[in-house]
Amino acid sequence: MSPTTASTTTPQRFAGLTVIVTGAGSGIGRATALRIAREGGRVVATDISDERLVALVAENPDLDLTTVPGDGADPAVVTAIAAAAGPDVYGLVNNAGIMDTFQPVGEVDDAVWERVFAVNVDAVMRLTRAVVPAMLASGRGSVVNVASEASLRGACAGVAYTASKHAVVGITKSSAVMYGKKGIRFNAVAPGAVSTNIEATFASALGGEVLGPLLGAIPALGQPEQLAAAICFVLSPDADFVNGAVLPVDAGWSAI
Repeated sequence: MSPTTASTTTPQRFAGLTVIVTGAGSGIGRATALRIAREGGRVVATDISDERLVALVAENPDLDLTTVPGDGADPAVVTAIAAAAGPDVYGLVNNAGIMDTFQPVGEVDDAVWERVFAVNVDAVMRLTRAVVPAMLASGRGSVVNVASEASLRGACAGVAYTASKHAVVGITKSSAVMYGKKGIRFNAVAPGAVSTNIEATFASALGGEVLGPLLGAIPALGQPEQLAAAICFVLSPDADFVNGAVLPVDAGWSAI
Protein backbone atom coordinates (compact mmCIF):
# COMPACT_ATOMS: atom_id res chain seq x y z
CA MET A 1 0.00 0.00 0.00
CA SER A 2 1.39 3.37 -0.98
CA PRO A 3 0.97 6.48 1.22
CA THR A 4 -1.41 7.81 -1.44
CA THR A 5 -3.64 4.76 -1.16
CA ALA A 6 -3.46 4.93 2.64
CA SER A 7 -4.75 8.49 2.59
CA THR A 8 -8.06 7.47 0.96
CA THR A 9 -10.72 7.93 3.61
CA THR A 10 -13.99 6.13 4.27
CA PRO A 11 -16.65 8.86 4.48
CA GLN A 12 -18.60 9.03 7.75
CA ARG A 13 -17.11 5.82 9.16
CA PHE A 14 -16.71 7.52 12.55
CA ALA A 15 -19.77 9.77 12.30
CA GLY A 16 -21.20 10.48 15.75
CA LEU A 17 -18.28 8.79 17.52
CA THR A 18 -15.81 10.34 19.96
CA VAL A 19 -12.26 8.97 19.87
CA ILE A 20 -9.24 9.86 22.00
CA VAL A 21 -5.86 9.81 20.25
CA THR A 22 -2.68 10.20 22.30
CA GLY A 23 0.52 11.54 20.82
CA ALA A 24 -1.64 13.35 18.27
CA GLY A 25 0.75 16.23 17.71
CA SER A 26 2.94 14.43 15.22
CA GLY A 27 3.67 11.21 13.37
CA ILE A 28 1.29 8.26 13.62
CA GLY A 29 -0.91 9.99 16.19
CA ARG A 30 -1.41 13.08 14.06
CA ALA A 31 -2.19 11.04 10.93
CA THR A 32 -4.65 8.91 12.90
CA ALA A 33 -6.40 11.88 14.52
CA LEU A 34 -6.81 13.58 11.15
CA ARG A 35 -8.12 10.46 9.44
CA ILE A 36 -10.71 9.82 12.17
CA ALA A 37 -11.87 13.44 12.02
CA ARG A 38 -12.03 13.40 8.22
CA GLU A 39 -14.17 10.29 8.47
CA GLY A 40 -16.68 12.16 10.61
CA GLY A 41 -15.44 11.54 14.13
CA ARG A 42 -14.96 13.88 17.05
CA VAL A 43 -11.34 13.59 18.14
CA VAL A 44 -9.90 14.39 21.55
CA ALA A 45 -6.27 14.93 20.58
CA THR A 46 -3.64 14.82 23.30
CA ASP A 47 0.09 15.43 23.19
CA ILE A 48 2.88 16.58 25.47
CA SER A 49 3.44 19.51 23.08
CA ASP A 50 0.78 22.21 23.27
CA GLU A 51 2.44 23.94 20.32
CA ARG A 52 1.86 20.93 18.08
CA LEU A 53 -1.78 20.68 19.13
CA VAL A 54 -2.36 24.36 18.44
CA ALA A 55 -0.90 23.88 14.96
CA LEU A 56 -3.04 20.78 14.40
CA VAL A 57 -6.23 22.73 15.04
CA ALA A 58 -5.10 25.85 13.18
CA GLU A 59 -4.28 23.84 10.07
CA ASN A 60 -7.58 21.93 10.15
CA PRO A 61 -10.28 24.39 11.22
CA ASP A 62 -13.04 22.40 9.53
CA LEU A 63 -12.46 19.27 11.64
CA ASP A 64 -13.92 18.42 15.07
CA LEU A 65 -10.76 18.47 17.18
CA THR A 66 -10.64 19.00 20.94
CA THR A 67 -7.14 19.25 22.39
CA VAL A 68 -5.75 18.36 25.81
CA PRO A 69 -2.04 19.14 26.19
CA GLY A 70 0.10 17.47 28.82
CA ASP A 71 2.19 14.47 29.77
CA GLY A 72 0.03 11.35 29.55
CA ALA A 73 2.05 9.80 32.37
CA ASP A 74 0.57 12.44 34.72
CA PRO A 75 -2.63 11.17 36.39
CA ALA A 76 -4.08 14.70 36.36
CA VAL A 77 -3.72 14.85 32.59
CA VAL A 78 -5.41 11.45 32.27
CA THR A 79 -8.37 12.82 34.24
CA ALA A 80 -8.55 15.87 31.98
CA ILE A 81 -8.49 13.71 28.84
CA ALA A 82 -11.30 11.48 30.06
CA ALA A 83 -13.36 14.52 31.05
CA ALA A 84 -12.87 16.11 27.62
CA ALA A 85 -14.03 12.92 25.91
CA GLY A 86 -17.14 12.71 28.06
CA PRO A 87 -19.46 9.80 28.79
CA ASP A 88 -20.10 8.92 25.14
CA VAL A 89 -16.50 8.04 24.30
CA TYR A 90 -16.36 5.24 21.71
CA GLY A 91 -12.67 4.82 20.98
CA LEU A 92 -9.18 5.19 22.35
CA VAL A 93 -5.93 5.04 20.42
CA ASN A 94 -3.02 4.71 22.83
CA ASN A 95 -0.31 5.89 20.48
CA ALA A 96 2.04 8.08 22.55
CA GLY A 97 5.36 6.44 23.27
CA ILE A 98 9.08 6.96 23.63
CA MET A 99 12.11 4.94 22.58
CA ASP A 100 14.91 3.73 24.81
CA THR A 101 18.66 3.95 24.22
CA PHE A 102 19.24 0.37 23.03
CA GLN A 103 20.78 -0.69 26.33
CA PRO A 104 20.72 -4.39 27.31
CA VAL A 105 19.57 -5.43 30.77
CA GLY A 106 23.12 -5.44 32.12
CA GLU A 107 23.51 -1.74 31.31
CA VAL A 108 20.10 -0.10 31.50
CA ASP A 109 19.81 2.62 34.13
CA ASP A 110 16.80 3.23 36.34
CA ALA A 111 15.97 6.62 34.79
CA VAL A 112 15.59 5.18 31.28
CA TRP A 113 13.66 2.12 32.49
CA GLU A 114 11.25 4.12 34.63
CA ARG A 115 10.56 6.83 32.07
CA VAL A 116 9.97 4.35 29.24
CA PHE A 117 7.54 2.37 31.37
CA ALA A 118 5.81 5.53 32.65
CA VAL A 119 5.01 6.66 29.10
CA ASN A 120 4.66 3.36 27.24
CA VAL A 121 2.87 1.28 29.88
CA ASP A 122 1.61 3.23 32.90
CA ALA A 123 -0.01 5.94 30.78
CA VAL A 124 -1.69 3.32 28.59
CA MET A 125 -3.10 1.50 31.61
CA ARG A 126 -4.30 4.67 33.37
CA LEU A 127 -6.05 6.23 30.40
CA THR A 128 -7.67 2.93 29.45
CA ARG A 129 -8.80 2.47 33.03
CA ALA A 130 -10.27 5.97 32.99
CA VAL A 131 -12.46 5.41 29.91
CA VAL A 132 -13.56 1.80 30.36
CA PRO A 133 -16.39 2.67 32.78
CA ALA A 134 -18.03 4.94 30.18
CA MET A 135 -17.64 2.24 27.51
CA LEU A 136 -19.18 -0.33 29.82
CA ALA A 137 -22.11 1.97 30.50
CA SER A 138 -22.77 2.41 26.78
CA GLY A 139 -22.14 -1.25 25.97
CA ARG A 140 -19.62 -0.53 23.24
CA GLY A 141 -16.06 0.62 22.75
CA SER A 142 -12.87 0.05 20.81
CA VAL A 143 -9.30 0.47 22.05
CA VAL A 144 -6.27 0.24 19.79
CA ASN A 145 -2.86 0.15 21.45
CA VAL A 146 0.14 1.00 19.34
CA ALA A 147 2.70 -1.67 20.20
CA SER A 148 5.76 -2.18 18.02
CA GLU A 149 7.77 -4.68 16.06
CA ALA A 150 9.64 -4.84 19.39
CA SER A 151 6.55 -6.46 20.90
CA LEU A 152 7.06 -9.40 18.54
CA ARG A 153 10.80 -9.94 18.72
CA GLY A 154 13.88 -9.05 20.75
CA ALA A 155 15.99 -7.56 17.98
CA CYS A 156 14.52 -4.08 17.56
CA ALA A 157 15.41 -2.04 20.64
CA GLY A 158 16.87 -2.14 24.13
CA VAL A 159 15.43 -4.05 27.05
CA ALA A 160 13.29 -1.17 28.36
CA TYR A 161 11.43 -0.45 25.13
CA THR A 162 11.13 -4.14 24.21
CA ALA A 163 9.73 -5.05 27.62
CA SER A 164 7.36 -2.08 27.58
CA LYS A 165 5.87 -3.02 24.23
CA HIS A 166 5.48 -6.65 25.28
CA ALA A 167 3.57 -5.25 28.27
CA VAL A 168 1.32 -3.28 25.91
CA VAL A 169 0.43 -6.53 24.15
CA GLY A 170 -0.28 -8.11 27.54
CA ILE A 171 -2.64 -5.26 28.45
CA THR A 172 -4.34 -5.66 25.08
CA LYS A 173 -4.90 -9.40 25.32
CA SER A 174 -5.97 -9.41 28.95
CA SER A 175 -8.45 -6.62 28.32
CA ALA A 176 -9.80 -8.31 25.20
CA VAL A 177 -10.64 -11.38 27.27
CA MET A 178 -12.05 -9.43 30.20
CA TYR A 179 -14.27 -7.05 28.24
CA GLY A 180 -14.98 -8.76 24.93
CA LYS A 181 -18.40 -10.01 26.00
CA LYS A 182 -19.22 -6.54 27.34
CA GLY A 183 -19.00 -4.99 23.87
CA ILE A 184 -15.51 -3.48 24.17
CA ARG A 185 -12.80 -4.61 21.77
CA PHE A 186 -9.07 -4.35 22.44
CA ASN A 187 -6.51 -4.74 19.67
CA ALA A 188 -2.96 -3.68 18.95
CA VAL A 189 -0.99 -2.73 15.89
CA ALA A 190 2.72 -3.44 15.72
CA PRO A 191 4.47 -0.90 13.49
CA GLY A 192 7.81 -1.60 11.93
CA ALA A 193 10.11 1.27 11.04
CA VAL A 194 8.05 4.43 10.51
CA SER A 195 9.07 7.95 9.59
CA THR A 196 8.27 9.84 12.83
CA ASN A 197 10.04 12.22 15.21
CA ILE A 198 10.69 9.59 17.90
CA GLU A 199 14.37 9.73 18.73
CA ALA A 200 16.46 6.55 18.84
CA THR A 201 19.96 6.86 20.26
CA PHE A 202 22.50 4.08 20.75
CA ALA A 203 23.91 4.58 24.25
CA SER A 204 25.37 1.07 24.39
CA ALA A 205 28.32 -0.28 22.43
CA LEU A 206 26.93 -3.78 22.83
CA GLY A 207 23.50 -2.65 21.68
CA GLY A 208 24.98 -1.15 18.55
CA GLU A 209 27.16 -4.19 17.89
CA VAL A 210 24.33 -6.70 18.23
CA LEU A 211 21.31 -4.81 16.94
CA GLY A 212 22.88 -2.69 14.21
CA PRO A 213 23.27 -5.53 11.70
CA LEU A 214 19.87 -6.99 12.60
CA LEU A 215 18.11 -3.69 11.97
CA GLY A 216 19.51 -3.85 8.46
CA ALA A 217 16.78 -6.41 7.71
CA ILE A 218 14.07 -3.74 7.81
CA PRO A 219 12.36 -4.10 4.41
CA ALA A 220 10.92 -0.58 4.12
CA LEU A 221 10.28 2.65 6.00
CA GLY A 222 6.58 3.24 6.53
CA GLN A 223 4.70 6.53 6.56
CA PRO A 224 2.36 7.65 9.36
CA GLU A 225 -0.63 7.62 6.99
CA GLN A 226 -0.08 3.92 6.32
CA LEU A 227 -0.22 3.16 10.03
CA ALA A 228 -3.27 5.39 10.44
CA ALA A 229 -5.10 3.40 7.77
CA ALA A 230 -4.55 0.16 9.68
CA ILE A 231 -5.37 1.70 13.06
CA CYS A 232 -8.61 3.21 11.81
CA PHE A 233 -9.79 -0.07 10.34
CA VAL A 234 -9.17 -2.00 13.57
CA LEU A 235 -10.67 0.82 15.63
CA SER A 236 -13.81 1.22 13.54
CA PRO A 237 -17.08 -0.73 13.58
CA ASP A 238 -15.86 -2.33 10.33
CA ALA A 239 -13.71 -4.61 12.52
CA ASP A 240 -16.44 -5.54 14.98
CA PHE A 241 -15.35 -9.22 14.94
CA VAL A 242 -11.69 -8.43 15.61
CA ASN A 243 -10.70 -8.63 19.28
CA GLY A 244 -7.41 -9.47 20.97
CA ALA A 245 -5.42 -9.24 17.74
CA VAL A 246 -1.90 -7.92 17.30
CA LEU A 247 -1.59 -6.71 13.72
CA PRO A 248 1.93 -6.25 12.32
CA VAL A 249 2.06 -3.22 10.03
CA ASP A 250 5.67 -3.53 8.94
CA ALA A 251 5.99 -4.33 5.21
CA GLY A 252 6.60 -7.97 6.14
CA TRP A 253 9.45 -7.41 8.62
CA SER A 254 7.86 -9.76 11.15
CA ALA A 255 7.79 -12.52 8.53
CA ILE A 256 11.56 -12.51 8.05
